[in-house]
Amino acid sequence: MTFPDITPELKAAMPELRGRLLANQSLAELTWFRVGGPAQVLFTPSDEDDLAYFLAHLPSELPVYVVGVGSNLIVRDGGMPGVVIRLSPRVFGEIHAEGDIVGAGTAALDKRVAEAAATAGIGGLEFFFGIPGTIGGALRMNAGANGGETRDVLIEASGIGRDGTKHRFTNAGMQFDYRNSGVDPSVIFTGARFRGLPTAPEAIRARMAEVQHHRETAQPIREKTGGSTFKNPPGHSAWKLIDAAGCRGLRVGGAQVSEMHCNFLINTGAATGHDIETLGETVRARVKENSGIELHWEIKRIGIPL
Repeated sequence: MTFPDITPELKAAMPELRGRLLANQSLAELTWFRVGGPAQVLFTPSDEDDLAYFLAHLPSELPVYVVGVGSNLIVRDGGMPGVVIRLSPRVFGEIHAEGDIVGAGTAALDKRVAEAAATAGIGGLEFFFGIPGTIGGALRMNAGANGGETRDVLIEASGIGRDGTKHRFTNAGMQFDYRNSGVDPSVIFTGARFRGLPTAPEAIRARMAEVQHHRETAQPIREKTGGSTFKNPPGHSAWKLIDAAGCRGLRVGGAQVSEMHCNFLINTGAATGHDIETLGETVRARVKENSGIELHWEIKRIGIPL
């Protein structure tokens, strides 16, 4: 599918824009599943001020979505109308550590933040080592793993609203819940500050090694996947419910429920976005029928179906 090219109009309306605008840019290579159609417009801002300028001058009727490394995302095959924004790791990926505080741009990989904290002898951020996403996604999703989550360590976050206004959010202001933040979804996070505890680097790295061992032995991390597919219902493990419903190894087209960890869906090579989403909905239906429990998607799904 090809969308109308609106980049000339946007450029004309934003003469001071410094970032890059691309029309009908494929999103498949920006996601771990490697599926999906194009973005009508893909925008890569030059810096925070450029992003604020762009948002302030963008027609309000155009939808906006932010993509990090696409580790927790299904793009539907019809693509994404409107604007997809991707923050460059070169600009928004800086990390610095001082005392017991780690600051990071939201394009920084969670894993790199954990490594920087370890080098600085700051403990408590090891759980980030097991999350295959960016800090932006961690803020939006209250990402967590191995007994820790983002709200445990966040001091504050910065972001830009849909009207181009810059904001700061305290930990309480983030309105964190399980795998969710209550901040207006239109806010684009640009940076965060975390507080840990002074800890011997050897102890931190030992903990990070445990996290990595768990991932390598329990999760299909070398496959085209999107991480945990469904949230754990209160008092239950999603994977156990999926397994009990007979869904381990289940296939739809080129998509399969992982044999290693059945809360992971994988693209076996030729899956479409439709295959993966249909498989997920099939799993949800079977779990509901078997246990009476409704699973809710943890993976984000965007765009329009073909």
